Amino acid sequence: MLANEKGGLILALAGFALLSCGDALIKTMAGQWSPLAVAAVRFTIGAAGLSIFLLIKEGRAAFRPQSPWLQAGRGLCLAIATMCFFAAIFVMPLAEATALIFLAPIITALLSGPLLKERVRPATWIASIMAFVGVILVLRPNLSELGPIALLPLGSALSFSLMMLANRAVAGQGSSLSMQVFVAAGAAPVLVLCTVAGAWSGAERFAVSWPDWTVIARCAVVAVSASTAHWLVYLGTTRAGAATIAPMTYVQLLVAITLGWLLFSDTPDVMTLVGSSVIIAAGLFLWSRGPEQSKPVTE
Repeated sequence: MLANEKGGLILALAGFALLSCGDALIKTMAGQWSPLAVAAVRFTIGAAGLSIFLLIKEGRAAFRPQSPWLQAGRGLCLAIATMCFFAAIFVMPLAEATALIFLAPIITALLSGPLLKERVRPATWIASIMAFVGVILVLRPNLSELGPIALLPLGSALSFSLMMLANRAVAGQGSSLSMQVFVAAGAAPVLVLCTVAGAWSGAERFAVSWPDWTVIARCAVVAVSASTAHWLVYLGTTRAGAATIAPMTYVQLLVAITLGWLLFSDTPDVMTLVGSSVIIAAGLFLWSRGPEQSKPVTE
């Protein structure tokens, strides 16, 4: 039993680390193509690949969702979260953007009250205050240098939290693979439409031209690596349990800091590291008070 749990932890750690590796690969495309186009290609490839697997494994019946509008909402939330995060890491240090994404578990816990009629416990408010302090510390240098664009990771965390709440609403309506297909297939067309709108806007940042083949290749690699990462986390959860592997998600931040330093020469200052630590501490505190409302979440 102990060996099985240890194996589950290793699988989950590998999955969470792989997610940050994918984020770093996305950041290498900064200035080479529109972040909206990168997101659209990444999810179009991902949705197509996952759909093929679902068709082979479960057949055509698996493509009929029980709650189409909720599934569409999941896709919309994921599309917004992805656009905000990709746009953020194109201009922000990877570690800072990743740290702010870890607000998602706390936002999810707060919103579960008004949206799902769940009781918001005192521990949630304590964690929220802690996280708010951490956010101020992380944003401090970025707001002064980048302006409001530094708030993009917060928009990503909020959208991701709404997706997680929608995930609760559709729990049990299909296999984990079909749930991945529905959310990716819902996000892809939204991202394509936003890419077209961005290109028509005339904004240089969102201009779309024919990209170098390596851009498409990197999008494909990220699509495969993200799906593999989610599969590894799923396997880890089945072996060690969700409560055991939940804190392991914070390895993403450690990997993001390391890759940001090695690949992009981004060295977080002391206050940024302190703020990141406070956000992590808030998430771990919330997790320690009970697994139902405190699982750190990632996509």
